[in-house]
Amino acid sequence: MKNRYCFYFGLVVLFISTSTQSFQDKLLSFEKYPLEYFALREVVNQVSLSPNGKLLAMMVIPTKKGNPVLEIRDPSDLKKRPFRVNADPMEITGYQWVSNDHMILHLRQKVRDRIKGFNQGIYERKIAKLDVKKRKIKNFNVKNPYVANVLPNSKNKIILALPINDADKSKVSSYFRPYSYYEFDLNSGNKKLLYRGQLSLGNINFNSKGEPIFARGFDRGNGEYIWYIREPKSDSWVELYRLSENSHETFSIEGFDTKPNHILVTANNGNDKVGLWEYNYKTKSFGEIIYLRDDVDVVGTKKHSNFWEKNDEITGVTYATDKFHTEYFDQVEGATISQLEKLIPYSHSLRINSRARTGQTMVIYNSGPQDPGTYYLLKDGKIQTIGSKQPLLKSESLAKVDYITYKARDGISVSAYVTIPHGTAPFPLINLPHGGPFVHEVVGYDEWAQMLANNGYMVIQPQYRGSTGYGLDFYKSAFNEGGQGGHKMQDDKDDGVKYLIEKGLADPGRVAMFGWSYGGYAALIAASRTPQLYQCVIAGAAVADMRMQLNYYRSRLRGAGLESQLSYRHGSINPIDEVEKVNVPMLIIHGSVDQRVPLEHANKYRALLDKHGKFYKYVELDGADHFYSSLFFRHQINMYESIIDFLKNDCGTNGL
Repeated sequence: MKNRYCFYFGLVVLFISTSTQSFQDKLLSFEKYPLEYFALREVVNQVSLSPNGKLLAMMVIPTKKGNPVLEIRDPSDLKKRPFRVNADPMEITGYQWVSNDHMILHLRQKVRDRIKGFNQGIYERKIAKLDVKKRKIKNFNVKNPYVANVLPNSKNKIILALPINDADKSKVSSYFRPYSYYEFDLNSGNKKLLYRGQLSLGNINFNSKGEPIFARGFDRGNGEYIWYIREPKSDSWVELYRLSENSHETFSIEGFDTKPNHILVTANNGNDKVGLWEYNYKTKSFGEIIYLRDDVDVVGTKKHSNFWEKNDEITGVTYATDKFHTEYFDQVEGATISQLEKLIPYSHSLRINSRARTGQTMVIYNSGPQDPGTYYLLKDGKIQTIGSKQPLLKSESLAKVDYITYKARDGISVSAYVTIPHGTAPFPLINLPHGGPFVHEVVGYDEWAQMLANNGYMVIQPQYRGSTGYGLDFYKSAFNEGGQGGHKMQDDKDDGVKYLIEKGLADPGRVAMFGWSYGGYAALIAASRTPQLYQCVIAGAAVADMRMQLNYYRSRLRGAGLESQLSYRHGSINPIDEVEKVNVPMLIIHGSVDQRVPLEHANKYRALLDKHGKFYKYVELDGADHFYSSLFFRHQINMYESIIDFLKNDCGTNGL
C-alpha cells in the first residue's frame, strides 16, 4: 500500500511516496544482543550533502576495530561504489563542506602516550583540505584550530580561529577566552590576520558573509563579562550588555530579530528560567519576552535548515523535557518537520541535517530511545535510508524511555528518564546519574542504558539538583546551603530508586548504581552510605578526591564559577575520606590517559580499599581518555563485559 504526502517548501510542492508497512505496524519479537553490538563505534555518522546536492559525504567505520573513513557517494545512486578517504596515521574526526568540490577535514593524531597534566591529553588536532574532484588532500600546519566560519558564499576562503597563548586569559570561562581570527586561503594555506583577540574583546561571531557581528569579552578590572555588536555597515564595536562575573544568570546572543534595531537573546533577565527575549541594541534594554516556560529553561534557537542560503535566519525556539522540542516561528520549517515526523519510523528527535541550496534535496536525521540514529535521503520526491549509526540493533528490541517526575524527601521535584526493559516488573534496577554535575542531560538514545536494558535491567537517570536546564533555583540548590554532593544531591538519586520500588517497578533486593565522572563520584558515595540501598556500585572515571580535583580547577575559575565549585566541593562528602565505610562490592573502571579525572584518583582510592580489606574489582582501559570519543571498540567491549559479569556474579549475595 502506498501513501502520498505533500511537502510545501516555499512555492515548491513535493509528493513523497513511501511504504509504511514495515514501520511501527510490523513489530518483531524482542532480541537479546551480543555485547559487541553495543560496543561498536558509530558505523555511519555525520552525513551531509554538498552545496549543490550532487555529492553525499559520510563518516563510516567499516570494521569493528577500525578507524573512521570518509565516504563520498552519488546521492542519485547510493549503491554505486564510493570514493573513500582516510588520513592514516591521523584519524578523521569530522569534516565540513566549503564548496561543491572542496571540504575541510578535521584530524587528530596521538602524539604522546601519557597526558601532560590536567586537560592536556594525548592528541593534537589539525585540519586539511580535500579536493573531491581531484581526489587530493592538502595538509595544513596549523595546530589546534577551529573553523569560525566556512563562508558559504566564498569558494576557497574560510575564517580560522587560533587560541591565544596569553597568561591574561587565565581564570576566565573558555566561552570568553580570546582567539585571533584569520582569513585562511584553502589553496595556498596562507592566512591573513583579521582580528587579534584580547581578553576585553576576543570571541567574535561572523555572519554568512564573513562580517563580524557579535563579540564577547571580559573586563578584568570590574569583574564583568561584556557583549558587543557591530551594527550593519559599521566599522566599530558597540558595547551591548554587561553581566557581573558573580552572577549565575545567563545571557547569550542568538541573532538579529526581524524588528529594526533588535536582536534575540536567551537570558534570565531576573527570572528563574531562561527565556527568549527581544533586546534593543540602540537603547541597550530588554524588550518583549518571546518565549518563557515555568518548568524548564529555553535551550536556544533553531537556525534555518538551508545553511547555504538562509543560515543567518532564526526559525524557532528550543526547550527540552522528555526530548528536545522546537516552537517554530517559520511556518514552512515547522510544517516540514511535522510532516517528516509522520514519515520517519520511531520518530523522536528529528532534524534536517543537511540541505542543498535549492532546498529540495536533504538529509534527515532521527534518533531516540528506539533509534540509535538513522540518516535518510529525500531526493526527487522519495525518501530512502542512507544508514544507521548502529545497524545491528533493531528498533523493536530496544527499550522505551519514560520521562517522570517524583518528589525528593525534602519536597523538591526531580525529573528522571526511566529506560524500561522488555519483560515483567519488578525489574532489577540500575541508577545511572549523569556526569558534570552542572550539565543538562536530555536522554534519547543512550547506549549504556540500552545495553543494560537489553540485559534485563531497568535504568533510571535522575536529573538531580544541580542539573542545568531546570532554572536557577534548582541549579543553585546544589551548593547554596554548602555543597550537597553526597548529601541532598545523593538523596535525589536514592529517592528516584525508592519511587520506582514503591510503584512496584523495581526489585528492592536488586539495585545497583553505575556512573561516570561525577556519576562515578556518586557511585563511590553510594558505596559508603548507610542504610544501604544498593547491592553494589560501578564507578567509572570517578572523582575520588574532591580536594585534588578542586586544585586542578582553582586556577582556572573566578566569580560565580569559582564560588559554585568552592561551595559545592568544600561542603560535599569526599569519597577518599569514606573508604573505611564502604559496605558493598565495587567495580572501578578508569582510562589510563584520563586528562579530566587523572588516573591518580583511582590509584589513591584503590590503595585505601586494599588497606581496609574491601572487596572490589578493577578495570583499566589502556589508552582511554575521559571522553566518549576516546573509547574505541576494545575499550567498550572490555567495559561492557566487565559490567555485566560483575552485576551477574559479584553484585550482592546472589548477583543482580
